[in-house]
Amino acid sequence: MSVKITLPPISYTGWGALSHLLGEVERFNAKKILVITDPFLKDIGITNKVVDPLKEAGYTTEIYTDVVPEPPLAIGEKLVAYTRDNEFDLVIGIGGGSALDLSKLAGVIASQEGKVADYLNLTGTKKVTTKGIPTILIPTTSGTGSEVTNISVLSLETTKDVITHDYLLADVAIVDPALTISLPPKVTAATGVDALTHAVESYISKNASPVSDALALQAIRLISNSIRQAVSNGEDKQARTDMSYGSYLAGLAFFNAGVAGVHALAYPLGGQFHIAHGDSNAVLLPYVMGYIRPSCEKQMKDIYNAMGFSSVNLSQKEASYKCVAELKRLVEDVNIPSTLKGFNITEDALDNLTTAALEQKRILARSPMQLLKEDIYTIYKAAFDGVIKGN
Repeated sequence: MSVKITLPPISYTGWGALSHLLGEVERFNAKKILVITDPFLKDIGITNKVVDPLKEAGYTTEIYTDVVPEPPLAIGEKLVAYTRDNEFDLVIGIGGGSALDLSKLAGVIASQEGKVADYLNLTGTKKVTTKGIPTILIPTTSGTGSEVTNISVLSLETTKDVITHDYLLADVAIVDPALTISLPPKVTAATGVDALTHAVESYISKNASPVSDALALQAIRLISNSIRQAVSNGEDKQARTDMSYGSYLAGLAFFNAGVAGVHALAYPLGGQFHIAHGDSNAVLLPYVMGYIRPSCEKQMKDIYNAMGFSSVNLSQKEASYKCVAELKRLVEDVNIPSTLKGFNITEDALDNLTTAALEQKRILARSPMQLLKEDIYTIYKAAFDGVIKGN
């Protein structure tokens, strides 16, 4: 069976990669540049590292900071309207996944007809037809992989939805771990486990291939062996570099293989309780993997090995159990609550969460084990109780 592999056009990675920005901007002959960024990054001066060289080179820039975590649809609509009204030649997104996802909307949807809502995966009726404005994406977290994917995620009232099209791929991705040094421990942990989840789910996905497998396993190696140090000592250059590369590789892996059950169940947590996406994935990761473990024992043995443990003299089943335990331990070690109770979610919310998760058919279809309504409720209940369920 043949497999389609899609990679972003140009990526610069590694310490100091931001130095390539000006040369790439020159290629687009842009006169008016929209810079979309997190307000926090503007306040602490990170955004200036992008904007100041552009101003010195004579470019006109406008900084847009109406960016919030887990951005709701209304924020996306407002940005797209602003972009249309001001006729920009280039969009540069700098920040976490929310800023990068919104930058994709500005670059592409602003050039289409209609509203952002018209292009949503679950309810939209329109298709993206034109490439839009060139886009350069610069992550300041090691987590979402948004800089190398064709997906933009938006929060709705009870869940999340996405816009996905290859035109949403950035023209240039610049992944510089030096920009992640100022990331607080809590955000480092959440975004880091998000990236790990991308890699794990890519590896067990029904759409996995030898290419995505190689990307996913190396991402797991890098992230699982550096995340604790990155959280405890954000100044550690090697840990930040490994996390940055791990997040990038995980993004490439899940862009080509897709994510599955963890993300499907995580989206309603963000939509209904406004829990950060990384935290939503982290709290569910061991419970989903524990439940579907019988369907992917071999892959979980490989994941266990990639995390730095030895499976010598262990059966696939034994190693898969140990893998689930180590995933749970990792989440706890970086101080993310390991139960839904830890996020103040009550048991009576589980029914609505289950109903919303069932809507994520596109994502659930990639799970190696079919997850029906009763399965999803059981996983949520396990995450609420803090007891991993499975066979």
